[in-house]
Amino acid sequence: MTDIQSRDVAIDRFIGSNSTYYRAAFHKIGAQRGYAPSFNMAAAIFGPVWLGGRRLWAAFWPFLIAELLAFVLIAFALSGGAGADRAARADRLEGLAAVRLQEATTANETDATSSLAKALTRSAAALGDAARQAREEAGAANAQTSLIVTLGLALFLAARLTTGALGNQLAERRFRAWRLGGEKVEGGFSRLHAAGVALLLGILIPTIAFHFADRELFRAFPSNPAWNSASAVWLDGVVSAISGTVAPVANGMTNGINAVLTLTEAVLTQTPWPVVMIIIVAVAWQLAGFRVFLLTAVAISYLAILGYWEKSMQTVALLGTAALVSIAIGIPLGILCGYKRRVAGVVRPLLDFMQTMPAFVYLIPVIALFGIGKPSGVIATIIFGIPPVVRLTALGITSVPASVREAAIAFGASRRFILFKVDLPTAAPSIMAGVSQTILMCLSMVVIAALIGAKGLGEDVLHALQYAAQGQGLLAGLAILLCAIVLDRIVQGRGTTARD
Repeated sequence: MTDIQSRDVAIDRFIGSNSTYYRAAFHKIGAQRGYAPSFNMAAAIFGPVWLGGRRLWAAFWPFLIAELLAFVLIAFALSGGAGADRAARADRLEGLAAVRLQEATTANETDATSSLAKALTRSAAALGDAARQAREEAGAANAQTSLIVTLGLALFLAARLTTGALGNQLAERRFRAWRLGGEKVEGGFSRLHAAGVALLLGILIPTIAFHFADRELFRAFPSNPAWNSASAVWLDGVVSAISGTVAPVANGMTNGINAVLTLTEAVLTQTPWPVVMIIIVAVAWQLAGFRVFLLTAVAISYLAILGYWEKSMQTVALLGTAALVSIAIGIPLGILCGYKRRVAGVVRPLLDFMQTMPAFVYLIPVIALFGIGKPSGVIATIIFGIPPVVRLTALGITSVPASVREAAIAFGASRRFILFKVDLPTAAPSIMAGVSQTILMCLSMVVIAALIGAKGLGEDVLHALQYAAQGQGLLAGLAILLCAIVLDRIVQGRGTTARD
């Protein structure tokens, strides 16, 4: 049996029905490079049903979503579109205007010179103007109905034509995967899957139509407000119980953080500013080179000249405390995650939670446990800053080549030697990137920390937001930006300047 004959037999087995058509289509596709023009009429007519029956799920979902969006546009336009809501609003306003006008007439009959009659007349006139404006907007929206219907029909036709144009290509690609994968890839046309897709469409499309026919039908999800209240009360009790239980530990942590912050702030703010400035620029030159030295000098000059020196030192103290704790916890935890997959599997969801949960949400339990003030700001900053250093440290450890470890073991290296002389030096760039990210994440929390009593540059930004002082807010924001850039460059060291 020749290769062509064996391929034809395989196509017959894979397709199951109408194999003559697919033989010709697959031979045409295989004989050309790139896209071979062909059109599958069954795919164009049945769309997602055909894709589901052929188990082409990667293409099924995008085309299904496109067609559902087309049905939404068509149903939205045919039900009146945005004009229906505006027309309903105009009706409500006209009703209110009529009521106000009737009240004004009654008040005029009682006392035409009274202020109440005049106020009701003005209110009726204003409501009438608003109703006329809403009616005009409804008319303008209704004028776009045909455009929206055309857009929906065009999207639907484009999806079906594209399905037809790509149907044979997708089927041929699955056929090749079937020949390579054997039993792992199913062939043929699944009537069960096609029926399931047809049932899904039979549910979704009428649901869309009924929703726009009666917009109140699915406007609100069926919920019970009592469940929300009961859950909130239960959580209040849980937080209160936890707060009372951990109060001694929380007080100890608060006192410790306050002591560290007070000492750090005293060193940075009470030391004569020329001494602190000289030390900072000298460290920048020593660790990162001349270019970072110039950048640091410019940044410090900006902070000093515009009066942000003391507040920037308070910010650095808060940032330094939070970053040191984050790094002290994050690097060992990241090393453990790099070595132990089970630990990484447990820690990863916690890191996802810490990074994705809005900071304003976890400020609530932090305040409940530690109160308002700098310690709460530091703890919230630590929660936000730990994930990057853990993730990148674990990535660095897992990225160490196995051959390097094997060579060290072959020379009789101990576990401690491998950790400190092989793994950590090899993973150092990734770990330092994690440290830098943690510092920047901590610095990004200074405004949020200012909400709960932390001092520093975030306080100026917060005041600017409260009083809409754009200029003051931009100046304070630029000060935070300069602090972030300088700290990042110094932490990255000479490697950054070399790459620049």
